[in-house]
Order: sequence, then C-alpha cells, then structure tokens
Amino acid sequence: MTRTDETITMTSGEFAHLGEGSVAYLRKLSSEELLGRFPNLGEIAPGMVLWALFAANGQPILLSDAKDRALAGAMENDLTTVAIH
Repeated sequence: MTRTDETITMTSGEFAHLGEGSVAYLRKLSSEELLGRFPNLGEIAPGMVLWALFAANGQPILLSDAKDRALAGAMENDLTTVAIH
C-alpha cells in the first residue's frame, strides 16, 4: 500500500483481502437467487425471501429466514456488517 497526501494506492492483491475476517455484508435474496450463491443448498421452495451473510470476499457465511438471526451470526463472529441493496 502506498500513501500520498490525498490518495491511498493498493495492489489488486491488497484490495482483494480488504475487510477479510472483520467485515461481512448482509443481503436479502429470493430463493431463486440463492441457488447460484449457495451451491450445496439443495431443494428450496420458490418465492421465499431469505437473508444471507457473506464475507468481504463474497464467500457465503450463513443463511437465515430472519434478518435479526443473520445479524446475530455476524456479531457472534465479531464481524462488522454492511447492507447491500
């Protein structure tokens, strides 16, 4: 990482690991959207709305039918959450 008075320059490798282990993002997804993100999910009813928690690098962490449970999972793992709309 290089720092000047106004700009911080990161390598692509540094950027790829930004937030790793400390930041996760929370996203509301339909059951149809989940199939591509959670390949081992198995059968799920169409039309469901679920909450997914992802690591900063996009790796799925957990899936819940309730937003508060997904947030609790983040807190249990000392992760700062951000919402994706």
